[in-house]
Amino acid sequence: MKIIVSLLLTLLISVMPANDNSLYDFKLTDIDGKEFSLAKYEGKVIMIVNVASKCGYTPQYEGLQEIYEEYQDDGLVIIGFPANNFKGQEPGSNEEIKQFCTLEYGVSFPMASKVSVIGDDQAPLFSYLTSQPNEDFEGDIKWNFEKFLIDKEGNLVRRFRSGVKPNSKELKSAIEGLL
Repeated sequence: MKIIVSLLLTLLISVMPANDNSLYDFKLTDIDGKEFSLAKYEGKVIMIVNVASKCGYTPQYEGLQEIYEEYQDDGLVIIGFPANNFKGQEPGSNEEIKQFCTLEYGVSFPMASKVSVIGDDQAPLFSYLTSQPNEDFEGDIKWNFEKFLIDKEGNLVRRFRSGVKPNSKELKSAIEGLL
């Protein structure tokens, strides 16, 4: 009986699809509550950033908007993901966050609805991103405004900690190399 069960399990495993998640498989909710898939950005360079409105790094919204405007016609998409994981620095509702970003920084790049980027309730996208190999580092997000740079095929290729400004030579060079 054990042999039969073992053979059946082996057969079942061999016909099941591999669990090779792709970035483009993730379905998310935007800041207005509408569902979207990252597949709509296939063929573009994507920068995913966990953001917060009451953080010392919040002025990076300005730099993010600047590089979005500079490179969007070349195929760059920036997606902001508000998160309240670090000292309660994103306490607002999606509506309040959107209003703040628009009025204070003129943000026009896509914004997702508020998510958790660490911990037991970590959004699946961030679980995926923090475990992907890349030339910089893997592991948990340490603070707001960490940046994940994804190539046109949906591969995470670079990660940048919060202290790296969006318009820094290092980040802009990495973006230009992928466009």
